[in-house]
Amino acid sequence: MTEREYFACVGRRPGMYVGRPTFHALVAFLTGYDEHAVRHGGHGLAGWRDWLVTRRGRECEHAWPGQVLHIALPDGWGNLWELPPEDEERAIRVLFELLDEFAAEREAEEGARGSR
Repeated sequence: MTEREYFACVGRRPGMYVGRPTFHALVAFLTGYDEHAVRHGGHGLAGWRDWLVTRRGRECEHAWPGQVLHIALPDGWGNLWELPPEDEERAIRVLFELLDEFAAEREAEEGARGSR
């Protein structure tokens, strides 16, 4: 299974991976995934934050979860820890859409490097 396929599996059924699927639970899950991948020689989420900043078109002091929220909720958000259900759903959906785009671009880059 490729990383992109794995992210798609998690995105389709996030509750299987984190119990109650919240944006913050999925951020914690992905952070753990990243740590594990890097420790075992994988890419993990290397380049993810920079990719998000480029995708968004502007920099700020937020780590990658904040960058995702800026893209998903461009009008801002109130209490970061208690997003309204519709914002929570949107943030989760956009998170996995962005992860898919990121993984697809990385696969394409790796494929291009491999064909040289």
